[in-house]
Amino acid sequence: MQEFLDTLWLLFRLALVLAAAIYLMTQVRRPSKWVGRFFVWMMNNSHSKLTDWGLQHAKIDKNFIILDVGCGGGRTIQKLADLATDGKIYGVDYAEGSVAATRRNNADLIGAGRVKVKNASVSQLPFADHKFDLVTAIETQYYWPDLVNDMQELLRVLKPGGTLLVIAEAYENGTHSQLYNPIMKLLGSSSLSAADQRSLFATAGYTDIEIFEERKKGWICAKGKKPPLGDLAS
Repeated sequence: MQEFLDTLWLLFRLALVLAAAIYLMTQVRRPSKWVGRFFVWMMNNSHSKLTDWGLQHAKIDKNFIILDVGCGGGRTIQKLADLATDGKIYGVDYAEGSVAATRRNNADLIGAGRVKVKNASVSQLPFADHKFDLVTAIETQYYWPDLVNDMQELLRVLKPGGTLLVIAEAYENGTHSQLYNPIMKLLGSSSLSAADQRSLFATAGYTDIEIFEERKKGWICAKGKKPPLGDLAS
C-alpha cells in the first residue's frame, strides 16, 4: 500500500512540474498582462544585443514610418524611435501583456505622439496599404500561424521599396539549433534555415532578398523589399 502511495505521490509531483513547464512556455509565447511581466522584462534584456546587430542591416532614415511586429516589451520601439527621430513608430502584438508593457515602457513617446501601440495579429494588421518604410519582426516569426500569408500581410502594409527585417537568435542549422530545436517543438514553433527564409521571402513576393548570419552567436537576419507598384501589378 505504501509503495502504491509513494508512486501516486511521485506521479502527482511530475504532473505539477509538467503543468508548470507548459504554463511557463505559454507565457514566453504569449505573455499575460500580470504574470507575463517577468517574461517581457527578460525578453527586453536578452534580445537587446541581437536587435542592435539586426538593425545594422537596414537603412533607417530619420523620417521613416516603422512598424514593429510582435513588439514584446517595447525595447525595440525605443531603439527605432532613437533612429527615426522625425518619424513615427507603430507596434503591434497579439498578447495583451506585451501591449501593456510596451505602452508602459514607452509612455513618454506615446504622449509625444511619436509611438502608437495596438493589440493585433500579424495575420490581420489594422493599417492601410503602403504605409510603412520599414517593418521589423524580432524573435516573433516562430509563432506566426501562416508564414506565407502573414509575410504577404506585411508586404501589403509596406510602401513600394520598403523593407522587411526578420531577426532571430534561433534557426535551423544555426550554431545553437540542437539546443533550441526541442524547445521550439514544445512551443509548437517554426524553425527555418537560411535557405528556408530566402524561399519564404521569395514565395511571399519580396525582392532584393539578403540573409545575414552571425555564426558565433547563432543569429540570423533575413531582409527583403517590396517591389515597385508596377512590378506588383504585373
